[in-house]
Amino acid sequence: MIHPTTVIHPDAKIEKNVEIGPWTIIGPHVEIGENTWIGPHVVIRSHTKIGPNNKIYQFSSIGEDPQDLTYKGEPTWLIMGEGNTVREFCTLHRGTPSGRQATHIGNHNLFMAYTHIAHDCKIANNTIFINNAALAGHVSVEDFAIVGSFSAVHQLCRIGAHSFIARATMVSKDVLPFTLISGYDATTYGLNTRGLKRRGFSDATISTLKKAYNIIFRQGNTVDQAID
Repeated sequence: MIHPTTVIHPDAKIEKNVEIGPWTIIGPHVEIGENTWIGPHVVIRSHTKIGPNNKIYQFSSIGEDPQDLTYKGEPTWLIMGEGNTVREFCTLHRGTPSGRQATHIGNHNLFMAYTHIAHDCKIANNTIFINNAALAGHVSVEDFAIVGSFSAVHQLCRIGAHSFIARATMVSKDVLPFTLISGYDATTYGLNTRGLKRRGFSDATISTLKKAYNIIFRQGNTVDQAID
């Protein structure tokens, strides 16, 4: 069902079984996959591909122009996979010509209210962004990572798989996979043990990861020494 007050550009492509709420705007060069639900007052600006089975809640802004002073209106993209949930007031921006030329969002991610995903970010699968989490441009987030509420990630950082960033953390460098990060200076406090157990990691695997963590962080080694 598409509400009669919805505004859909003639260049947009809407697949079957898509539901769009009142006063939503679908711009040019937008593709919406089947069984996707879009609430009221959503704006999907332009040059955006959204796969099947996504849910986008009211007042979200998807595929808007990047907040980059070098951007001059070029046709860059936002590409979203399947099964994602985008809650109220989220902002997901397109890429830039000088970056990846697209913002990529994988599958089965949860973006809680007021999350911001800037230009050229690459989000993998099964990640969670808690309320008011924000990524600057060109950030990569790997599978099953969690970014806490009111946390901010600096441009070009990489957030490793299965890592957990606690609330109100300021991340200005890469986050290793499997680790727990917290604080204004993004201190590493150990492994994300609880998260690993929830995802079915065996005790033996977690023990091996703890040994690797101690070699890297607790024995005074340089990175080269830890790798050796």
